[in-house]
Amino acid sequence: MKITWLGHSAFRLDIAKASILIDPFFSGNPGFGGLDAKEAAAGITHILLTHGHGDHVGDTITLAGETGATVLANADLASWLGSKGVSKIEMGNTGGTIGFGGFTVTFTNALHSSAQITEDGVSHALGNANGLMLHFDDEPTLFHMGDTDIFSDMGLINELHQPEIGLVPIGDRFTMGGAVAALACQRFFSFQTAIPCHYGSFGIIDQTPEKFVAGMDGGKTKVETPKAGVSLSL
Repeated sequence: MKITWLGHSAFRLDIAKASILIDPFFSGNPGFGGLDAKEAAAGITHILLTHGHGDHVGDTITLAGETGATVLANADLASWLGSKGVSKIEMGNTGGTIGFGGFTVTFTNALHSSAQITEDGVSHALGNANGLMLHFDDEPTLFHMGDTDIFSDMGLINELHQPEIGLVPIGDRFTMGGAVAALACQRFFSFQTAIPCHYGSFGIIDQTPEKFVAGMDGGKTKVETPKAGVSLSL
């Protein structure tokens, strides 16, 4: 599996049978920087969304139209995207699993909100925030936590799914901060690799992963902090 962090909470996953974008926030994302949006989205087959905030839905509508990728989102968000012209949509909700041939995605709980005020000035209720658990036929299980605080049922999520790779929000203010995120990983999960995200973009959240890295020191989990646009093979 090749994993590319694209700033904020956006990731690209490349496996043998699919190329997947998660929360593709490119336009207006300071963390995306000088990366090339067309290159980041080239050949994608799926777009997966954790929740309805603009910094996670991002460029989904445009990218879905340009690439023909299938979009996965919670039922409320999926319906709203359909009203905006997205045609290839798979919808689900917390606890549900959707298969895509080569991998499945399960919606887990996340402690966060999901409504969005759009350009028309209207607030849209876009379902609950989720984490996304990805099981692959021939790759390690990966958990994108979405935007969340720590919660004790993370232990149950780990028992059910045993994820090996964690994409972990650490930026504070809108999610758990680095020290608490490290506690969540150490207490509730047995990740082989953890990659922090949701930091270093907007000025009001933490700019570095230092608190998370310090909190993970001495544990068994390897922490990777790649620069945006740099790929890891796991």
